[in-house]
Amino acid sequence: MVNLEKLVSLAKRRGFIYPGSEIYGGLTGTWDYGPLGVELKNNIKKEFWKSMVYDRDDVVGLDAAILMNPKVWEASGHVQAFTDPLVECKVCHARLRADQKEEIETHENSHKGQKVVWTEPKRFNLLVEAKLGVLEDAKQKVYLRGEITQGVHVNFKNVIDSSRMQIPFGIAQIGKAFRNEITPGNFTFRSREFEQMELQFYVKADLKEAEKWFLYWKEERMKWYVSLGIDKSKLRFRQHEENERAHYAKDAWDIEYDSPFGWKEFEGIHNRGDWDLSQHQKHSGQDLTYFDQEENKHYLPWVIETSGGVDRATLFFLADAYTQDGDRTVLKLHPKLAPYKVAVFPLLANKPDLVKKARSVYELLTMNHQLAPVVWDDRGNIGKRYLSQDEIGTPYCITIDFETLEDDTVTIRDRDTTKQERVKSEKLSEILIGKIAAG
Repeated sequence: MVNLEKLVSLAKRRGFIYPGSEIYGGLTGTWDYGPLGVELKNNIKKEFWKSMVYDRDDVVGLDAAILMNPKVWEASGHVQAFTDPLVECKVCHARLRADQKEEIETHENSHKGQKVVWTEPKRFNLLVEAKLGVLEDAKQKVYLRGEITQGVHVNFKNVIDSSRMQIPFGIAQIGKAFRNEITPGNFTFRSREFEQMELQFYVKADLKEAEKWFLYWKEERMKWYVSLGIDKSKLRFRQHEENERAHYAKDAWDIEYDSPFGWKEFEGIHNRGDWDLSQHQKHSGQDLTYFDQEENKHYLPWVIETSGGVDRATLFFLADAYTQDGDRTVLKLHPKLAPYKVAVFPLLANKPDLVKKARSVYELLTMNHQLAPVVWDDRGNIGKRYLSQDEIGTPYCITIDFETLEDDTVTIRDRDTTKQERVKSEKLSEILIGKIAAG
């Protein structure tokens, strides 16, 4: 398993993830995604959207506003109950989450024999406050959303009326959320600004029907991660204990990954019952019931939710792909997720005929959106270029050599096996698309 320190080092050195606003000393719990990181993250989101929306006829998409009427968060219970237990060290005044046992123990051990005394746990609200308005003394208090879920539920009726979707159906969303985390840490795992990819799937208000869809989505989400290359042996389900479930949750399971810092959750599957719609109906005074034509009655649907962290998924895809193969560091990312799908090399950068031919191949490949982005690399010798592309996860490298000038064939080099094959350049796009699709 990769050491977290090595992963953080590679992520910064190769342009995946940087500390937020680093030149000013940073801001704890914030991260910036570099040229390769943004491609990897976008690929994860693209595959989520494809599987959830494009490949199905029972799910539509939504992009709700980050800023919402504060009454939304009162209705959802976030203003009153979106809290973590906070304790303070009476020796050094450090503040930690009382439910994070490992962090508590690490802090106590760091005092080297001096006994640590903790305050009684206090509830700490995680919502991030903001102010809107022109006049300073008349600004309205609002919140940066603590989750993207509520943006879907407040638009349930709009989606029904405008799209004519019928239950069972889902609404998918990807978007930013913000939490005033007490102890952000473990790289991007626990951040104050993060991105979520979620599905709110509405079903009949029936226990058996809800259980059927709950099991379906539980398995579908696990299969999705495995299909994109995560080692199945490093994934597991964990059911929430009764004392850790939200009071309205009828069932809740996490998908966990065996990370460099232990088994950690990065997606949850929840049976939320009719809690969300019933609360928003009560507080807004609007009728949010669904009319079932088959049964000729109105009811509030139940919700099966899948809620995954984009940043956590990105972190675990990186960790799972990190491989040390002799002297090579290889990111064995699934080709669909790799920041660059293909790299094009002229064998020698100082031979105009090779460079010209390589440029024509590069330009041909860049015209095909299924292969984008394609990267050009003519730095140093060919061996170093291969190693460099291996380290950032590029699955296929194309080399144009002197034989290419004679018979118009090029070399495709596979990242994981290092095997090479010669193919006609006219067939190159077709062959590469097939390889990427096959994974």
